[in-house]
Order: sequence, then structure tokens, then C-alpha cells
Amino acid sequence: MPHSAAALARWATALAPVPDDLALADRSLRDTLAVTLAARGHALERLTEGLPEAARWAALGHVLDFDDLHLPSTAHISVVCVPAVLAAGGDARAYLAAAGVMARIGTALGWRHYTSGWHATCTAGAPAAAVGAGLALGLDAEGLARAMALALPAAGGVQRAFGTDTKALQVGFATDAGVRAARLAATGASADPEAFDDWLALLGGDPDALDTDPAAPAVPDGLAVKVFPCCYAMQRPVGAVRSLLEQAPVDPARITDIVVRTPSAAVHPLIHSRPRTGLEGKFSLEYAVAAALLDGHPGFASFTDDEVNRPAARRLVELVRTVTTPGGSGLLTGETRVEITTADGEVHRASLTLPPGAPGLPPTDREFAAKTADCGPDVPALLARPDWASAPEILRTAFPAPGPLDPS
Repeated sequence: MPHSAAALARWATALAPVPDDLALADRSLRDTLAVTLAARGHALERLTEGLPEAARWAALGHVLDFDDLHLPSTAHISVVCVPAVLAAGGDARAYLAAAGVMARIGTALGWRHYTSGWHATCTAGAPAAAVGAGLALGLDAEGLARAMALALPAAGGVQRAFGTDTKALQVGFATDAGVRAARLAATGASADPEAFDDWLALLGGDPDALDTDPAAPAVPDGLAVKVFPCCYAMQRPVGAVRSLLEQAPVDPARITDIVVRTPSAAVHPLIHSRPRTGLEGKFSLEYAVAAALLDGHPGFASFTDDEVNRPAARRLVELVRTVTTPGGSGLLTGETRVEITTADGEVHRASLTLPPGAPGLPPTDREFAAKTADCGPDVPALLARPDWASAPEILRTAFPAPGPLDPS
């Protein structure tokens, strides 16, 4: 049987995007540029000085946790594939091929891979970045398969990094590894593509899940667009609280008890029950509820160290009781239910299955425009007519490479 890397490489080189695919690529480009530009001034901007472009752009695009997600693979696809393709001079087709490969690899790795503690964005991302950059560099199917094999040694990241700078940095490292592998393959570096099958087996993946049907969408099941700048597992709890508040306003100061009922799978990445930093707050179910109650629409300002530690938020965090049900295999398993009791004994309830921005509930033009505007006052104008050829210059202008060191 032909090895899996060859099958994926042939699929990528033969990809003929349809209009729906191209529309997804256009939205992904604009969304990724917006959330990356929103990171201007973030501490990670200084930390990533000197890193290659693909690594820097991917890390900055991921640090605010506002980038899109492929739910079946639990992988942040565009923040890997857009920077890899842009750094190599590629276009929408190269992005769609990379995104499609990443979605297929991540799906083959499966939910068990994610719940074992792997950061699927990195494991699936490195070989996918090699495909996107490789197509931009003109590699054929054989070259793409070699590039994927060359990227495997750097295909890894762990969830324990969530809530620290490492989460964004390891995404940058994986993206850069793919671009580097593609460039090495383009110069003739040898590799054994069958190593991909061994790697997939070592990580518990299922090669039979690598669907390379040319009639399928480029990115099966689409991409979820975030409305709130935090982990995707927090989008539904925040949405449920907002739904409750729309039914009847609740004074946070009068709340005496909060119960969240959710499948355990849906909150798997939320590892910080008592966050102390803004980054930890992005991975806290308890803070998701507190921020939604206090801020209505949790935005960038909600996820600073000061806001996470404000007394009103700390009080609400301590009130949250989480009741989980076992099972499930994804962040949108089942539904999330929220029950809030106030000092007068009144109980307010709401439940939610699909958060705003989910593939089954895509953002409206108005919601997407609002997200873009939140990313910076100049961002809507910068993204008015973005294309794959001009996008690299937008990022290079926003994040210029440091000049030479002053010898004095």
C-alpha cells in the first residue's frame, strides 16, 4: 500500500478549490491577520524578535487565543497554515492544501491524542506547514512527502503549556519547522516518507481516517471562528451566561451560587480553576463565567492580570461549582447549562449547544466586522482588501525585524 504521506501529498497537489473553499481561505486570511495585528505591543512581540518570520507570525497570531479552530482535530489550523504560506510566498490554494492536510492529520490523531496531553496544533501543524510552504516553493507530490517527513522531528507540543508563553511559542516552533522542512526538501534533502506512518502509529493515530477523497471540502467540517479572545472551550460557557443575562439582568454582587453542568470533554483544556494571570484566565471555566457576568462581552481587557485578580472576579470564581458528566469526544460534546442563584433565592438558568462562531452557527458579517474592529482601530482599513500577495508586507510593517545591534 502507498504510504500515508504520499497519499496526502498527492491530494494536496491535485487540489482544485471550489468557491466555498476559496471563501473559507479568504475569511481565514482576514481573521488570522486581524488576531495577529491585535498582538502589537504584547510582551511576546519582544520575546519573538529574531525568530524567523513564520515562527514569529504564528506565535503572535496565537498568543491572544483568538484564532480559529478545527473541531474534529482540536487544532488551530489557520494560525499555522497562514503564516507558513505567507512566509514562503504562497496563495489561497497553498493555504487550503495545508489546512486540509492539517485537518486530516489532526482527525486521524483523534480525541485520544488530545486528551493524552498533546497540543494537536503542533503535532498536526508541522507537517501541514511543510505542505503549504512546499507548494509555495513549487514542490511536487514526491517533494511534499519528503518535506512532511523532514518536519516530523519537530512535530510536538504539550497542553501543560496552556496559560504560559510556551503555548504560543510552541505553535511558532512547529510552523517554522514545517517551512524549514519545505526549504530543505526544495534543496534536495533526503527523507523517508514512510516515517510518517511510523510517527502516526507512535502517536496513536488511525491512518484509515486520512480521507483523501478529492470530492470532499478542502477543510472537512469547516472552521470555528472565535467571538471571545480565549480558549475555545470557554466560548460556550460565556455564550450560555450571555444568554442568561439576555433573559433577565443579574446583579453580580447579589449572586450567591453558580453551577455549571457540562460534559467533561467540553472543558478538557480548562486547566486553571483559580487563575492568577491573564493567560491563565484564558483557560479557566470559572473565570469564563465571572468575566461574562461582569463584562457582558469578555474582550481583550477582560484577560489582563489586573482584571483576572479584581476582587469581584475572584469572588465569583470561588462561587462556581462545576458538575461534569463523563464521556464525549470534543469541545462541543452535549450542551453547557448554567444555573445562577441570587440572594433573594431566585434561580436563573440557561443552556447552550452551539456557541456563536461555530461551524453550524458562523459569524455574521456584523459579528466578524466587530471582531476585526476590536483587534485595532486601523485593522478594518488594513484588511479592507487583503490578498495573499500583500499580506506579508502588512505583517512585516506591523512587526519589523530588529535592526543590527549597536556595537557601542
